[in-house]
Amino acid sequence: MTTAKLPAWANKPVSRRHEKFIQAALFLCAALSVLTTAAIILVLLTNAVYAPGDKTAFFERVSLWEFVSGTHWKPTDGADARFGILPLLCGTLMVAVIASLVSVPAGLGAAIYMSEYASPREREFLKPILEILAGIPSVVYGFFGLKFITPWILKPLFSLVGIDLPIFNALSAGIVVGIMVTPLIASLSEDVIRSVPRSLREAAYALGSTRFDVSARIVVPAALSGILAAFLLAFSRAIGETMAVAITGGQRAIATLNPMEGAQTMTGFMVHASTGDSAADSISRMSIYAVGIALFVITLTINIISGWILRRYREVYQ
Repeated sequence: MTTAKLPAWANKPVSRRHEKFIQAALFLCAALSVLTTAAIILVLLTNAVYAPGDKTAFFERVSLWEFVSGTHWKPTDGADARFGILPLLCGTLMVAVIASLVSVPAGLGAAIYMSEYASPREREFLKPILEILAGIPSVVYGFFGLKFITPWILKPLFSLVGIDLPIFNALSAGIVVGIMVTPLIASLSEDVIRSVPRSLREAAYALGSTRFDVSARIVVPAALSGILAAFLLAFSRAIGETMAVAITGGQRAIATLNPMEGAQTMTGFMVHASTGDSAADSISRMSIYAVGIALFVITLTINIISGWILRRYREVYQ
């Protein structure tokens, strides 16, 4: 019995040089996100907490307690300036909560339908539509809310009960942001739901369960950790939305939880203040970095909670 002769190139030792190069390139790609995050934190801290050189940082002029507990936000360079972040925080949370009330039922319903009810042809049609919604710029959503949702939908509805809804209001901003984050919830939730083993579905169908029973009592509870993580990520995305809320919500920074009034969010203030003509080292300009730190801490906390829920309640199937 004769053995086949290997070609000459197969007997040569495999070069590891290109593998080391690929490994180094992948490491740089992974480290890029870490370096970017570190640079963002450095910029925020050097302008809000400690400013090198002749500059004076924000928290060197304003106490942390006044910033956290103050109920008035008037970022000027005069003696009547007030730097309490609670009005901006109220506006941000109000818009995010309204967005969650809009996006959670719509996104989860779309995810369940595409994974459990839709045929392959319907799924191929719906997925690109959701991707198109996710790709529309936020400024377009902002003008959509300002020119369509508020004057053509909300104002006629509120006029039926005798309420004159202003053009700029938190309710319209929350609805617009909710439409924006719905594709994110739908896409992430569908991936989690489709990862549930098919054996669980087949066992439930074998016991006589209906499709609704399988979806509501088997599939969704099995994928609950991933669904909750998707909700928290979408909530974080709603908190960080900028242009849509800046256009539809207005620039009125007041400590209120009334969604029918105008509200300024933290991101909306950062957009408005960064386009002003104040001096670079003025306290009104430095307040942008203080609000940025607060926003960074909030979104980071939500992302950490999301990751903890995903790890803590993840279901492992064999």
